[in-house]
Amino acid sequence: MRRIAYIPARSGSKGIPKKNILPLCGKPLLGWVVDAAASTGLFDRIMVSTDTEEFADVAIGCGAWVPFLRDAAVAQDSTPAIDTVCSDKARLESMGESFDTFCLLQPTSPLCRPEDISGAIALHEEKGAGVVSIVRTRARPMIMRRLDGQGHAVPILESREALRRQDEPVFYQLNGAIYVNAWAEIGPDLKFGYNPFGYVMDEISSIDVDSLEDLAVAERYLRERTAS
Repeated sequence: MRRIAYIPARSGSKGIPKKNILPLCGKPLLGWVVDAAASTGLFDRIMVSTDTEEFADVAIGCGAWVPFLRDAAVAQDSTPAIDTVCSDKARLESMGESFDTFCLLQPTSPLCRPEDISGAIALHEEKGAGVVSIVRTRARPMIMRRLDGQGHAVPILESREALRRQDEPVFYQLNGAIYVNAWAEIGPDLKFGYNPFGYVMDEISSIDVDSLEDLAVAERYLRERTAS
């Protein structure tokens, strides 16, 4: 069983320039996920997919494998993630690299734990189908509404049953941290977010760094975790 951890780290972040290599508690942001993947002992390759030599050098310094830079055609702001993955897969196979399990890990999830990665892979191998990481949401879809074209407040769920808060069903949302699929599944029609099985992560491990405020929150929790 050959497995690859695939960490996409394009250089062109608009919200926070060079976000994926910003320092976080003494290492680049992407380094936390590289270390978590390495700690599982499950992967034959821990690959960072990037588009610049600067990012490649940082990733290699963190212990990742960077066999090539992305083709320019799949390194644009508007490039769908699956197009980049498919391009990289084709180039890897042309190098003689092939795998059984593909695990995409987001570098913006620095609190993702090795046990989360191992658990998601175990679930994938048990079920023989794609897995996506999720987190329990604090939102209450039972009372959420959308506005239609006439300004009507329309329930987003069909149910009209009135429930006490404590009786409402539990809802989850994608946290973007982990996607696991068979290598053979990877193709242009694959939609990672629709993987059928959900691996539940806790709220802190699900923190996604999308702003400087998120980075500060992640730093606080990482310091608490490493101090314990």
